[in-house]
Amino acid sequence: MRTALLQSSGRPGSVEGNLKVLDEAAGRAAAAGAALLAAPEMFLTGYAIGDDIAHLAEVADGESADAVAEIACRHGVAIAYGYPELAGVAEVEGGSGPDGGSVFNSAQLISADGTRLANYRKTHLFGCFERDQFEPGEQAVVQAELGGLTVGLMICYDVEFPENVRAHALAGTDLLIVPTAQMHPFQFVAESLVPVRAWENQMYVAYVNRVGQEGEFEFLGLSVLAGPDGVARARAGRSEELVFADTDPEFLAASREANPYLADRRPGLYGSLV
Repeated sequence: MRTALLQSSGRPGSVEGNLKVLDEAAGRAAAAGAALLAAPEMFLTGYAIGDDIAHLAEVADGESADAVAEIACRHGVAIAYGYPELAGVAEVEGGSGPDGGSVFNSAQLISADGTRLANYRKTHLFGCFERDQFEPGEQAVVQAELGGLTVGLMICYDVEFPENVRAHALAGTDLLIVPTAQMHPFQFVAESLVPVRAWENQMYVAYVNRVGQEGEFEFLGLSVLAGPDGVARARAGRSEELVFADTDPEFLAASREANPYLADRRPGLYGSLV
């Protein structure tokens, strides 16, 4: 399955502007034969927009989700994107939203026919900025079937916790999509850690970052799709780019057969981890 990584910070503060950027990228991705387009963390609204996050937050099936579904249908490409999610009315009240509802840093996967396949809430919030704006998610593994692959969702800081990614490996994730807002000076995550995560967990990992200056943050770019052999299939630089790579189920199966990490685990020794 050909996957396109949209390395861009879009138009911070403008949902309409970001939907236009996503639309244009989806057209380019489809023209290049991609079945999936992945956009960065908080792509729908922008990341460093302060209290506007709560005011721009939407429920998972809100107007913007409908707009993304329309883009996916029109171009025939599945889309994964980050956005601030406002908890639905049936959920617990008293959170960080403008009317008391909880706001989550979320990522959603929508199929090429517009179906909402999966929605994930970031479980590990990074720094005071995120902890002031969001509630943490409580479900570590969120998956969907797409193009013959089991696709998992995770967001940025989550991938830096080995337990999180191992949970996906044990649940059978083939391709882990990680919308990201990785900032200076943590480039080693994209350069080194992500390929290692792909290798030690025998999966593909698509790590798609924001880029450029946004508020107080300098986003690094360096988006990467790493294979189960730890090799980068695609790697972006430090400017806005759309890069492509293929995920090969046959190669993945052969790699898992040859690499004994998961089979050789001894879970009985790991009780102290929890």
